[in-house]
Amino acid sequence: MLSLRMELPYWYLLLLSCLQTLSAHNDFFTSIGQMTDLLYTEKDLVTSLKDYIRAEENKLEQVKRWADKLDSLTATATQDPEGFLGHPVNAFKLMKRLNTEWGDLESLVLSDTTDGFISNLTIQRQYFPTDEDQTGAAKALLRLQDTYRLDANTISTGNLPGVKHKSHMTVEDCYELGKIAYSEVDYYHTELWMAQALKQLDEGEKSTLDKVTVLDYLSYAIYQQGEIERALEYTKRLLELDPEHQRANGNLKYFEFQLEKQKKAAEGEAQKQKERGKRETDEKKKTKPKKKAGFSLIPERKKYEMLCRGEGIRMTPRRESRLFCRYYDNNRNPMYVLAPVKQQDEWDSPYIVRYLDIISDKEIERIKQLAKPRLRRATISNPITGVLETASYRISKRRATVHDPQTGKLTTAQYRVSKSAWLTGYEDPMIERINQRIEDLTGLEMDTAEELQVANYGVGGQYEPHFDFGRKDEPDAFKELGTGNRIATWLFYMSDVSAGGATVFPDVGAAVWPKKGTAVFWYNLFASGEGDYSTRHAACPVLVGNKWVSNKWIHERGQEWRRPCGLTETDGWKN
Repeated sequence: MLSLRMELPYWYLLLLSCLQTLSAHNDFFTSIGQMTDLLYTEKDLVTSLKDYIRAEENKLEQVKRWADKLDSLTATATQDPEGFLGHPVNAFKLMKRLNTEWGDLESLVLSDTTDGFISNLTIQRQYFPTDEDQTGAAKALLRLQDTYRLDANTISTGNLPGVKHKSHMTVEDCYELGKIAYSEVDYYHTELWMAQALKQLDEGEKSTLDKVTVLDYLSYAIYQQGEIERALEYTKRLLELDPEHQRANGNLKYFEFQLEKQKKAAEGEAQKQKERGKRETDEKKKTKPKKKAGFSLIPERKKYEMLCRGEGIRMTPRRESRLFCRYYDNNRNPMYVLAPVKQQDEWDSPYIVRYLDIISDKEIERIKQLAKPRLRRATISNPITGVLETASYRISKRRATVHDPQTGKLTTAQYRVSKSAWLTGYEDPMIERINQRIEDLTGLEMDTAEELQVANYGVGGQYEPHFDFGRKDEPDAFKELGTGNRIATWLFYMSDVSAGGATVFPDVGAAVWPKKGTAVFWYNLFASGEGDYSTRHAACPVLVGNKWVSNKWIHERGQEWRRPCGLTETDGWKN
């Protein structure tokens, strides 16, 4: 006991140093980079837990040895009690055991070996993820399921593309996802995940959950989608397991009543049509199949998801023939005359180029090292005020507050998808060299550009379709900066992504995939200063992997002689 208490200051010092960076952060699910800290926190807790287990095992071993010794002694003594106690030593030892040694044993049994572990756990718990983190991670799985068209069983069994560490979801995990969807009034996903939980229970997986609880949610979610017959089937199955289930018995009568009502309504309608002589044949009722819409007519959300899955439009051979790769020195810039960089065309309109091997692994690690302690929830420019605000995302198309059937609590859906940090050239010479590199290759002034922004995406991290530049209906965009509109965007990819994570341009069907050590560049404004609306882009959800990027937003001021104004509205789109 004394040794355990003497170790407490050591634990405090160790944990405070380990958690120094965690104390300033929350919303862990929005950054994989910061979530890695939690793995080390958990590893430390496991070490502390094992120390506690060893102390308990040592205590139990002492108690066991004492019990075994007395078991043998009392067995012998009780065969001839008077003869045994006739020996004065035995009489003395009996008095000693009952007066002293049993008291010592009581103290041993009552001794608390949990001090070290509980103190450790208490310190670390204040830095644990919150309910928001757990909910956010669950919503991310639902978003990934939709974007990449994954069935629940594929996700549950861990069979995702590019995975290195396969992980299986338990019945409780599937149930939790279904509960999150239910709280968002998202009965479609509620059904998918409650059905998956039921499937795993039917296959014999051991769980603290019972089928009755799962069937209760499942039948209700199906009913809410208008499928009363299926809801009735699951309700009957629930009642086979629990005939006294009050809600299910009520639902059974209600579903049967509704089905009978629908049947009578259908019969009445059929009779009316027959009497009027207007009954149509089944063939006439069938609608003609719609022609497949062109890519430009597809809603933006669908185009975005198609591009994320690699289902974008394909360039014609003629367009592809105009895309080249080259060694590039930006009109014989002195820095690159002897060592030009590799440049390749990614898209023709808007013109997007990629620079290969443009940032080294050493530079990437230094940028991540500088950025990680200061990563904060990502911000975006308010189109009305121009002020930077926290970015958020809702998994549900409907903003809703609903009652959980178990807890009665109201829940809402807000979701953030990444964290970012800003790095200046003043704090590290390497950042200044990177800024100079961008200037040398683009020919654009960096003094009026925004600082280098570093972003790390979280679970299912994404950035919805957006423009980098301010539109005409946003007169105050970037007003605080006083450097004009964002003329161009430079984007470094600082990690490879196993699956997902593409940068897509829904209006034109372009998709640029992350490749570590490369950067892409495009102009947001025409040479005339007018915005190029085809540059509307998005970051697809990261399905598997960890996505790190850094970007430089370059502004108009200072470019007057570097990129002269064009004569027409769309002049100079490739300059």
